[in-house]
Amino acid sequence: MSEQPYNGPSGPETEEDQEKAPIRDLLVSAAFTLFTERGYERTTVDDIVRRAGVGRRSFFRYFPTKEEVVFPDHERALADMVEYLEEGSQDPDPVGRACGAARLVMRMYAENAEFSVKRYALTRKVAALKAHETSVVWRYERALAAYLERRFAMLADGDVRACTVAASVVAAHNHGLRAWLRSGARGDAAAGVDRALDLVHRTWGDTGDTIVLVTRSSTPMWQIVQHLEGAQAGQSQARN
Repeated sequence: MSEQPYNGPSGPETEEDQEKAPIRDLLVSAAFTLFTERGYERTTVDDIVRRAGVGRRSFFRYFPTKEEVVFPDHERALADMVEYLEEGSQDPDPVGRACGAARLVMRMYAENAEFSVKRYALTRKVAALKAHETSVVWRYERALAAYLERRFAMLADGDVRACTVAASVVAAHNHGLRAWLRSGARGDAAAGVDRALDLVHRTWGDTGDTIVLVTRSSTPMWQIVQHLEGAQAGQSQARN
């Protein structure tokens, strides 16, 4: 597999980004070339900056640790996910929105398939990278859970539901994505991810049950809530 310069999934947006992007890409490309030639553990930051033709300080402007250079696109992907979730604060289907957020991350991998396959192979071999990847995945899951906690705030089981759905979305995304990466990125990356996320949506999304309650305008709110809870309990018993 020939070495290609890394091209991130999202182009720079500001003048400052435009100045930084070329050096950042040089560092990532140099790092992966060296990891292939020498192995991850035997490659130092000094090796990377020499191969990239930049100073050591330049490396740490972009990447706090050597592990970070392997995951150069996740900060942007996480920011895009958070923005997408915030834009869906009134989405009537919060579980569907969470699944859509996971698809954003999948597209980030698919847009640079060769790089994604190389990174997957590398993280399988290096324990430090596997641990770092786990921390990255946790940040995605935490962003999803925070969004769902807000959306489920009125439910008695809102907190546990939010955490459970967020974990399910991440697990489904990773199942489909890793199968695609193991195949060498053959076929459509979205296909397996979509199937897994559709299962999550069917399991946790809107069941389609509708409750219509007619009351007087003077009815106290506590009585309305009591009636709704009774109706929901009746529907649950009927389904069971």
